[in-house]
Amino acid sequence: MPVFRRPPRRPSRSVAPALLRLAALGLVAAASAVHGQSLRLGVLPVEGPLETRNDWAPLVADLSRALGQPARLLAPTSYDAMAAALRRGDIDLAVLSGQLAIDAVTRYGMTVIARGLPADSDRHRTVLIARRGAAPATLDQMLALSAKWRLARGEARSFSGYLVPQLQLFLPRGLRMEAFFAAEVQGSHQTNALAVANGEADVGLTTGSDLARFKERFPMEYGRLAMLWRSDPLPAPLVVARRALPESVRARLAAHLTSLEQTRPGQEQLARHDLAGFEPAGDAALLDNAGLVYRFDRQSALQGSWTDEAARQTRLTRIDQEYASLRAALDRPPRRKAQTMSAADTSH
Repeated sequence: MPVFRRPPRRPSRSVAPALLRLAALGLVAAASAVHGQSLRLGVLPVEGPLETRNDWAPLVADLSRALGQPARLLAPTSYDAMAAALRRGDIDLAVLSGQLAIDAVTRYGMTVIARGLPADSDRHRTVLIARRGAAPATLDQMLALSAKWRLARGEARSFSGYLVPQLQLFLPRGLRMEAFFAAEVQGSHQTNALAVANGEADVGLTTGSDLARFKERFPMEYGRLAMLWRSDPLPAPLVVARRALPESVRARLAAHLTSLEQTRPGQEQLARHDLAGFEPAGDAALLDNAGLVYRFDRQSALQGSWTDEAARQTRLTRIDQEYASLRAALDRPPRRKAQTMSAADTSH
């Protein structure tokens, strides 16, 4: 049984983690030009670390044997651990969203090469679940009684497990999850669903896609769950590659991802992860994530406690300036294109 505790009150910056499994399929093949070095695949565990390694090890080993190209799996156990691995340059490829994806590009030497296309936008949402036949039976009943319910949620860096429900469900009502619930426990989308199904939490946060997988793995426990609320569609998952990889390798990686839907094995793999395919993308694809973070920061500042109004306005101005700078950086064309444009301009 989990131990409930009050988590640190820090803003969320991240994100939809079940789709990280897609990073492995065929990416080793596309990166075989990396001078024989191991291609390092970074994966946030959807379940436990051991189950994740057991799920990935055979696939990585088979690809390595088929290609004569070594590959290794890195499965950081938390968002903070993933960020640290990205910062050290320990990961060559990952599928990310939220602030973690933004940090990977702006701070950790990664670049976006493709964007996932959800197969069903109705499932690509955060959902708030409760135990069927138990209180709270409705969202209104939950919201009417503060400091009563136990919540199972994601880490503070998770978009789907923290930032999006905070932004779309609680902050508009003048509430914050940390102060509203009697107790909280942090876990994966699967452990959150299990906690609610087993009566260890009253409500929990997961996603529609993860709930569908939960139904397949735990049909009995799934039958105990009821949905109280769901969010708007989440930002699409983004594939990021280490910028230090040769540009030709990154191009081949993107080309391989976007061709997955053209083969039966690729279609089957995509379907397992609720994706219709991938499309080519660059760093500007992060703007959806950046916009949500911006809205969250502004709403938090507007509803926060400040020594005076001037301090609040200073914070809001800083948020606006940082967002404008980030947008400008993400909208900036690739350096080679920028140089070509400059040369064309000077020729007139």
